[in-house]
Amino acid sequence: MENQFSSKRRTLHLMELERRQWDLLVIGGGITGAGIALDAAARGMKTALIDMQDFAAGTSSRSTKLVHGGLRYLKQFEIGMVAEVGKERAVVYENGPHVTTPEPMLLPIYKGGTFGRWSTSFGLRLYDFLAGVKRGERRSMLNREAVLKKAPILKRDGLKGGGLYVEYRTDDARLCIEVVKKAVQLGAKAVNYVQAEELLYENGRLIGVHARDRAGGRSCTIKAKKIINAAGPWVDDLRKMDASRTGKSLRLTKGIHLVFDQSRFPLSQALYFDTPDGRMMFAIPRDGKTYIGTTDTDYTGDPANPDITPEDVEYVLSAANGMFPGLGLSHADVESGWAGLRPLIYEEGKSPSEISRKDEIFRSPSGMLTIAGGKLTGYRKMAETVTDIVARELAQEGASLFGPCTTRSIPVSGGDVGGSIGYPEFLDKMVLAGLHAGLARNDAEALARRYGSNTEQVLALLPETNEAANGFASKQLEPAKEAEDVPVRTVESEKASLPGRAAESEKADLSGGAVESEKTALFGGAGKPGSFGGVIRPSLPRHIHAALLYGIHNEAALKPADFLVRRSGMLLFDIYSARIWVDAVVEIMSRELSYSTDQALAYRKELEEEFAKVEAIRYYDKPELSL
Repeated sequence: MENQFSSKRRTLHLMELERRQWDLLVIGGGITGAGIALDAAARGMKTALIDMQDFAAGTSSRSTKLVHGGLRYLKQFEIGMVAEVGKERAVVYENGPHVTTPEPMLLPIYKGGTFGRWSTSFGLRLYDFLAGVKRGERRSMLNREAVLKKAPILKRDGLKGGGLYVEYRTDDARLCIEVVKKAVQLGAKAVNYVQAEELLYENGRLIGVHARDRAGGRSCTIKAKKIINAAGPWVDDLRKMDASRTGKSLRLTKGIHLVFDQSRFPLSQALYFDTPDGRMMFAIPRDGKTYIGTTDTDYTGDPANPDITPEDVEYVLSAANGMFPGLGLSHADVESGWAGLRPLIYEEGKSPSEISRKDEIFRSPSGMLTIAGGKLTGYRKMAETVTDIVARELAQEGASLFGPCTTRSIPVSGGDVGGSIGYPEFLDKMVLAGLHAGLARNDAEALARRYGSNTEQVLALLPETNEAANGFASKQLEPAKEAEDVPVRTVESEKASLPGRAAESEKADLSGGAVESEKTALFGGAGKPGSFGGVIRPSLPRHIHAALLYGIHNEAALKPADFLVRRSGMLLFDIYSARIWVDAVVEIMSRELSYSTDQALAYRKELEEEFAKVEAIRYYDKPELSL
């Protein structure tokens, strides 16, 4: 029997959304909506969750990827927020150590900078106190030599010392997906790519929605006693649909991050530093890469497709080269990047950086509850506040009594690893299981860190050989090897090809316009067997193949972008490998989910557009090559 969160059960899921009356319908599958669904399901509420995109496709996969206590908010005297989210980050960590990792953060102190030595020491001490930081993670002050030992590539001129404290690095998309999976495990029904297009009323009360399956085109009616608008950047759109967009409104601000290979940005110590204009920026090592951000600018474009502009790139590059002057980073060094939106509550007269990150709840005359603002770190507490309101109102209307919130002690999916204390031993055990299954140590550890207590389920999906991992390749590669002029695609060849292409070839590759001509190669038409654009398609590595199958059958991955961007993070942090294996991913998902040819081509084109957006960054200083 298929898992309840399998994309292969999608038709049944849609039918069930329509067949039942739900206690609660949550619109929005980012971390806030996911947290509400988990809390409600844990209390026994019949809970449904829909999102017009993939889960975590908006803000919840485009953050700085930190579960942090909000040190920057001390500058704005938001003491309550620092105290609350500081304590919450420990809860998030204990409930999912596999997706959240303690990260020592260095705050360098420069002559004439935003932070002085005394103010930094006091601020970090206050931060530790407010956030309830455990003894082993409390701040320490470093002299100049100690700072340079930890980060030798830092600017030396004017450096006086630094402060060291602990934040928590996370995979934001995977955290969100693990929360949704746990909600489903506890009885919630969650379906991605389902858009609420019309609100339904009875005597002025909101009782449901007409929704459309954006992947299959099917429409359905979903009835619920209570409806929560947790749509992130789109909450005002739903309020407008409900004729309740009055009073406070959203102000969208954009933040971007750029990713570099460690060979060009050799950073082993995470840093939090101020820029010349007084803003703060993070530089964080992860999986052989360094990512740096963020900007904070107003945004008025399409919330589904926030763009990285040349101005954004220049700002981040300037800040990076100012703090790390010996690197000489340029556009050509950028491997990938992402842009995300912060759905903040509008405050008159404040700049984007000054706007509070506090969450607020709006209640409309129709009964719709809207949750807006807030931070990734505080998602569980936000969910508790909203779900308490729903439980109280349902009880007042004669429904069953629902108990208090219990999510403080509920591990997310994959989080049953014995908490932070038991996690190292658990990790060793899972790596050993991966080795026994024939994986290389690095691959076994990558799976264990990504999937936590679900790792054994992923290992069970390992094909016996690479050929089995990619049936079409095993059948087609042999004849193609006879053609000596057909190269094999490798990560190294992808990297080498990018800087050296002719200008017109670069433009063509960035445009994504070759998709139509690739149709026959993708689906067995004429041409060299096993080749794609004159290149042999490699077999998908076993551990990636298993992760892909797990994503389809256990994590509602419906499109290739769902896997390459959000389930694995490959397009962000291993873009060259993503390029190599994209064709195999499309083919396997086509086979598993019975794509039509048109669907496969459409999803392949979506991926090309994702690649094009990040690859274009390299050519922003060459207008004739950028999109």
